Amino acid sequence: MIHKHLQYYTSHLKGDIPSGIVVFLVALPLCLGIALASGAPLFSGLLAGLVGGLVIAWLSGSQLSVSGPAAGLTVIVLNAIEQLGSFQGFLTALVIAGFLQMVLGFLRAGIIASFFPASVIEGMLAAIGLILIMKQLPHAAGYDSSFEGDESYMADTALSSLHAMVDSLRAISPGALVISSVALLIMIIWELSWFKKRKLFNLIPGPLVAVVWGVGYNLAAMKFAPEWAVNNLKHMVTLPVLDHPTAFFDQFVFPDWSFLANSQIYTVAVTMTIIASLETLLSLEAVDKLDPLKRIAPTNRELRAQGIGNMISGFIGGLPITAVIVRSSANINAGGRTRIACFVHGLCLLISLLFFSQYLNYIPLACLAAILLQTGYKLAKPKVFMHFYKKGWGQFLPFVITVCAILATDLLEGMAIGMAVGLIFVIIANYHAAITLTQDGSHYVLSLNKDVSFLNKALLRKFILRIEADSTVVIDASKAGFIDPDIVETIEGFLTTAPDDNIKVQLIDLHGKEKIKKHKAHVVLNGRSKKPQAVTDPLAG
Repeated sequence: MIHKHLQYYTSHLKGDIPSGIVVFLVALPLCLGIALASGAPLFSGLLAGLVGGLVIAWLSGSQLSVSGPAAGLTVIVLNAIEQLGSFQGFLTALVIAGFLQMVLGFLRAGIIASFFPASVIEGMLAAIGLILIMKQLPHAAGYDSSFEGDESYMADTALSSLHAMVDSLRAISPGALVISSVALLIMIIWELSWFKKRKLFNLIPGPLVAVVWGVGYNLAAMKFAPEWAVNNLKHMVTLPVLDHPTAFFDQFVFPDWSFLANSQIYTVAVTMTIIASLETLLSLEAVDKLDPLKRIAPTNRELRAQGIGNMISGFIGGLPITAVIVRSSANINAGGRTRIACFVHGLCLLISLLFFSQYLNYIPLACLAAILLQTGYKLAKPKVFMHFYKKGWGQFLPFVITVCAILATDLLEGMAIGMAVGLIFVIIANYHAAITLTQDGSHYVLSLNKDVSFLNKALLRKFILRIEADSTVVIDASKAGFIDPDIVETIEGFLTTAPDDNIKVQLIDLHGKEKIKKHKAHVVLNGRSKKPQAVTDPLAG
C-alpha cells in the first residue's frame, strides 16, 4: 500500500510543488522561532527542518505528513541545555533519543496510535485550529509576539493568548493589517467554485498568491507610502544570510561524546523519546483523518523514520524532530497529495539558505499569518462541531472536552484528558452492549453478545435479579468469543440457586471460552491447495 510508482508521483506534481513552496514559507519562521525559544542556535532549527524535508519525507510511510522542529519540545530542549550546560552535550542526548525512537519502531510500539478514538483526534485538530487563530491574529495585526508558540501553547494558556489578542488591538500596524486582510480575501476567493473550475487558478495555490501579494504590496508601500508599509524587522521573515554557499557546512555543530559519562543525558534522551514519539503518532493519526485520499500511514515505519531523522539532526547540530500537525495541515490545505510536497519544502529551505536568504527576508509575517488563519479555520470550522453534535453525546462530549482540555493545558495533557473521557464512553458502550436480557412473559433469554469482561459483572447481576420465580431462562453464549471467569462464576452461582425459586435454566455454549483465542491476523487462501497460510508483512505497522 505504501510503495508508489513513479507515475503516481508525477501525476500529482502540479499540486505538490506549489504546496511544498507554501509549506516552506510557513515552516521558515517557525524553524527560526522554535530555535530561539529553545535557547539553541537559530541555524539548529533550520537544520532540523532540512532533515525533516529531505530525509524523513522519503523514509516515512506517510504521503502528507511534514516533519520538522516542534514547538511542543521547546521547554524540554531549553531545560535540557541549561541542565547539561552545553548545546553539544544536548546533541549527544538527541542522538541517543533518535536511536531509542528507532528501536521503538522495530518493537512495533506504533500500535499505540490505533487506540486514539476518532472523536479525540478530531478534537485535537479543532483545538489546534483555535490555537492557530488565537496565535496568528496578533501577527496579522502587526503585534510583536512570539512566532515559536504557533503550534502549541507551551507555557501559555488560553487566557494569556486572549490577552495577547486584546493587546494586539492596541498596537495595530496598518500595513500588516492590509497585507493580512487582502491575503485572506485572496485565499477565500481562490476557494470559490468559479475559480476551482479554471485550470490556470488550479495550477497556482491561493497561499502562494497571498505571499506574492504581501511582498509586492510592502515593497510598493515602502517606496510610495512608508506609513502604510511594514518596516519593523520583527514583522518580517528573518533568515540568516550566508556569505557564500560553502559557509553552510561551517554552521554544523557536532555532539560532545564525553557527555556519555553524564547520567543526566540518558534522562533527557528518554524524555525526548517519549514526548517526540507521542507527538508524532498523534500528528500521523490526525493527518490520516485529513487526507483527501484516505490513505493510512504505517506507524512503526514512522517511528523508525523519525528515529533516524533525529539521529542525523543530532549529528549535525539540529533540534529534535517530530511530525507536526500545523505544517502538515498547511500542506493538505495548499493542495499537497504526496511526499514530494514535503521534499520540495526541504529543498526550498536548502536552496534559500544557500542562495536566496536575503530575498526571503522581504516576506512580511502578516501574509504567513493569513495562511495559518485560514488553516486554523478549516480545522475548527462550525461544521465540525455540528457533525459531532449530531453523532450523539458519546461522540460529542469527548470531542468538546478534548478541545477545552488542550486549550486549558497543552497538547499532550489535553489529549490525555480526552483519551480518559473517550475511554469512559467506550466502557459504557461495551458495558451495555455485551449482555442483553429479553423477557416474554415467564420466559427469559440472557444473551452474551460478544466478549464479556469482568466490567460487565454488575450488569449481569442486575439482570439476574430481574428474573422472577417460576420461570424459564435460556443463557445463550453462542455469540461470545471470550467470557471472563468472573462472569462464568456468577452464572454458575445463579445455576446453584435457581432451583430454589423454581427457575429452569438452559445453557448454550457457555463453557470453554474463559481464555482468549489466538487468531491469525492475516490469512491468504492459496487458490490451488485451499489451505490457509498466515503471512506477515516485514514493513507492517
